[in-house]
Amino acid sequence: EQIQGVLGDLLDKAIKESVRSYSSHSRVLPDRVANAAKTNSELFEINHIRTIYHMFIAALMVFIISTLAVDYIDQGRLVLEFDLLFYAFGKLPTVLWAWLIMFSYTLAGPYHALTLWGGLYHSSSVPGVLSLGVTLLLGALQACVLGVFPIYVVVRYQLPPASRFIIILEQIRFLMKSYSFIRENVPVIINHKPQKGEAPKFPTFSSYLYFLFCPTLIYRESYPRNPYIRWNYVAVTFAKILGCLFYAYFVLVRLCIPALMNESIQPFSTRTLVLALFHATLPGMLILLLAFFAFLHCWLNAFAEMLRFADRMFYKDWWNSTSFANYYRTWNVVVHDWLYYYGYRDFLWLSRRRFRTAAMLSVFIVSAMVHEYVFTLCFGFFYPVMFCLFAVFGVVFNFTMNDKRKSPVWNIIMWTCLFIGQGVQVCLYCQEWHAQIHCPRTGKSFWELVIPRSWSCN
Repeated sequence: EQIQGVLGDLLDKAIKESVRSYSSHSRVLPDRVANAAKTNSELFEINHIRTIYHMFIAALMVFIISTLAVDYIDQGRLVLEFDLLFYAFGKLPTVLWAWLIMFSYTLAGPYHALTLWGGLYHSSSVPGVLSLGVTLLLGALQACVLGVFPIYVVVRYQLPPASRFIIILEQIRFLMKSYSFIRENVPVIINHKPQKGEAPKFPTFSSYLYFLFCPTLIYRESYPRNPYIRWNYVAVTFAKILGCLFYAYFVLVRLCIPALMNESIQPFSTRTLVLALFHATLPGMLILLLAFFAFLHCWLNAFAEMLRFADRMFYKDWWNSTSFANYYRTWNVVVHDWLYYYGYRDFLWLSRRRFRTAAMLSVFIVSAMVHEYVFTLCFGFFYPVMFCLFAVFGVVFNFTMNDKRKSPVWNIIMWTCLFIGQGVQVCLYCQEWHAQIHCPRTGKSFWELVIPRSWSCN
């Protein structure tokens, strides 16, 4: 293990030096990005983890067989209906044209604004006024096209939940990508004044187009690339995503909806809440693992393979975490990098490294607000479950269950908290969804919009 560690450090240094020499324009890559030889796919080649993966496939087969058996016993025939899936992903043509508008603007707007500003900055007599004007113009365009427009489409066309998730998550992705592109290139243009007769250097349009599709939120002029594309791997990966969708469907239909519907017809009380919570714990955890595998592993690896993107460190071994501080860093490395570089580190730079705790709290608050924004728009009602879990319990767990906790007991505690947290989310959101349908609002007052309907719906 010591020899392997030394060799790994030497390999990291060699790759960093080769990347630096490959592109003189690109800045120093983060240590994790330079280590392109390590991929998350290797984790699923370990025999023990692969056995767990096979167990999940076997459970899916049991769900399918049990569903077919129940249909045959109850109705005397096989009934293969996927009404829930068709409803959740309805109105896809509306989703497509809305996405095309957002993508076209993100492709053209920030890039041309940067080149316009960069071409005039060093020759302008009032660069501060120029910068302010371009910033206000770009901010107004961002607010209209990537701010108001997706919300208008979601509300105006009454999109179903999964279609809403596509629009809102793409809205956030485009905002984060365009911010990273501007944030990384503005200091380079300011600090590199072109010589007399020399044209200013801008990032190439092809690199920006590649960045909009590659599975990272940190812009670089070039990335480590694989030599070829494994199309068989891409096809199998997309098939796994489809399997996860059907898996989630069976979990909801067989485990979640029947139990929670029985509890929802009872008046809201502590008893019904506790019963619904523990009924939702197992389905909630299965949905969390399915979302992790489908998106962070399959979806990102599929696009990375098609784009020959070599850095596959989309997550780390978060399941071995003995602290929530480590879990937050390893669960979603792609988003964590963006929050760390543009939230936490920039906050420290502005405060001259005097308010580390405030920087960490600001990142948690921003993450909690974004999660709550996504769930509010996608479900169509305000119920700040995600905000409380992130901004309250998440902060408490981050400081109490920190990196000093090394005992395996803390790993058990972390998993217990994850089970309970997922049960709380599934339980409360399902109850509120049911209440919004059967006890609609009688007016449009502010308190009716913010008070959960499940608290008073009988």
